[in-house]
Amino acid sequence: MTTAIWMLAYGMPTDAVEEYVRIDESTIVESLKRFCRAIISIYEEEYLGLLTTADISKLLREEEKRGFPGMLGSLDCMHWSWKNCPAVWHGQYISHLIEGRAPPANYTINDHQYTMGYFLADGNYPHWETLVQTISQPQGLKRQLFATMQEAYRKDVERAFGVLQARFAIAHWPARFLSHEDLGYIMKTCIILHNMIIEDDHDDSVDDDYDAPEMATPIQVSREPTLRNDLIEHVWSRKGEQG
Repeated sequence: MTTAIWMLAYGMPTDAVEEYVRIDESTIVESLKRFCRAIISIYEEEYLGLLTTADISKLLREEEKRGFPGMLGSLDCMHWSWKNCPAVWHGQYISHLIEGRAPPANYTINDHQYTMGYFLADGNYPHWETLVQTISQPQGLKRQLFATMQEAYRKDVERAFGVLQARFAIAHWPARFLSHEDLGYIMKTCIILHNMIIEDDHDDSVDDDYDAPEMATPIQVSREPTLRNDLIEHVWSRKGEQG
């Protein structure tokens, strides 16, 4: 287990670990694989599962205070270099958002009712109701304010990626394993351990509601940024109320 932690935390190559602990390289690799599989088998459901009803309620309350009712978080990606990665795999982890499916959430913005949560994203993503993009060249004070706030809140996920890579250097350096299955186990393990650390630091009270809500029924998503326009008005109105 010690060698596995070293490789995850410090990104040490197997030959360096072998020289330090005097263990055969194949044994080191097998130890890492078994450690990752064990962590995932025991903790994946708790620390890497879908958002629970309690999670969603908490997120909605927090984000409404920040001026973005209905928001569930920010969408971004972390690049982990792997020269053997097939292009067909790019973007596979956000397909449910692109298809217009997200956890249900009921809220009203600018007198319009919505029944599905959304995520903030940059301008590289398509215009779907599950994603609210920034405005690259905002014209007018309303749009400028919205773009400033949207981009500021999106930095949360960028900071999270930075902390993850700082804690687990193996995710910072180019991937050394040839099997995509092994890489998946490694990344999942890093995220699970990262989430465990966050939970321990926050020491939140335990909630017994572990049921994950069903994704909202797929709808015909609109390419028109209706939700974003409503948010622009909401953010501007909220600023006026706060003076």
